[in-house]
Amino acid sequence: MKKFAGLLTAAVLTALTLAGCASSGAAGSADATAEHPLVLNLAHNLAETHITSIALQEFADRVEEKSNGRIQIKIFPNGTLGSETEVLEQLMAGVVDMTRVSAPGLATYNEGYHTFGLPYIFDDNENYYKVMGSEQMGEFFRSSEADGFVTLTYYTSGSRSFYTIDRPIRTPEDLNGLKIRVQDMKSQTDMLKALGGTPVAMAMGDVYTALQTGIIDGTENNETALTTGMHGEICKFYSVDQHTMIPDVLVIATDTWEKLSEEDRQLLIDTAKESTENHIEKWEQTVAEAVETATNDMGVTFIEDVDKEAFRSATADMIESYKSQYPKVGDVLEIINSVE
Repeated sequence: MKKFAGLLTAAVLTALTLAGCASSGAAGSADATAEHPLVLNLAHNLAETHITSIALQEFADRVEEKSNGRIQIKIFPNGTLGSETEVLEQLMAGVVDMTRVSAPGLATYNEGYHTFGLPYIFDDNENYYKVMGSEQMGEFFRSSEADGFVTLTYYTSGSRSFYTIDRPIRTPEDLNGLKIRVQDMKSQTDMLKALGGTPVAMAMGDVYTALQTGIIDGTENNETALTTGMHGEICKFYSVDQHTMIPDVLVIATDTWEKLSEEDRQLLIDTAKESTENHIEKWEQTVAEAVETATNDMGVTFIEDVDKEAFRSATADMIESYKSQYPKVGDVLEIINSVE
């Protein structure tokens, strides 16, 4: 009851905040002009300096430019309107128009999105980019109108690997007895259990202190967390097992989608895709810089001789279980396996 009251209060406050931003805007894109634009709000919890935040701002700027000012996107970063989960709930309630969310966070509304939290479903980075940018995946992204949202594009957040304070992880057996922080997602806790470790779900902001005080023995993330989160100050072994490649996705509420003409829907899709392509190049550069800084300035050792096949084998039953529990997961896996 208290949680519901808190969410209701947050939604009311958000609605009041956004009402002032869009009170003079057009009701739909067909009636919008530069003087009387359709104003959409996009909320997320990333810092403004984050590489994906920059991509979102570029997307917003280009939409305004391409629409000659008819469509304007106002961005609320830094968790201004709430956590990732709270903003997604606001989007489903019609309070927020757009948000950026980790793809498995959408599984509450469309079970197919569980797929993106599963381990080893992509062969490598090349396969990941080819699949995620494919027309087949685009069709899946746009198939969820009845679920309350439409996905416009994805943004890579790299491959995730285990890193620990004082020992390398080369095989699943090396995780036995270790407490490892994971994202608060069913797929992530299930994965770590399958690998023999003890999952500890916690917010990203709590990880540094938990590592420092020994509450956890390690965590898992992409390489940039070593530097942006300063985890490399404590964790000295980054084991490149690359168990998951979990994308971020940019979604728009179905109610908002229906306010757009067909031409403007395509404008948003095309512009979002452009922002993704620019983001990929910058992401690869950012990862390279993080590895260099972590190695040279923080003393992190990158472990490359990881037995990935052992990890893949240990989690194979988990993937089959998800296919049985969630039929749409099987559909998405078919898309992934069909793209050549």
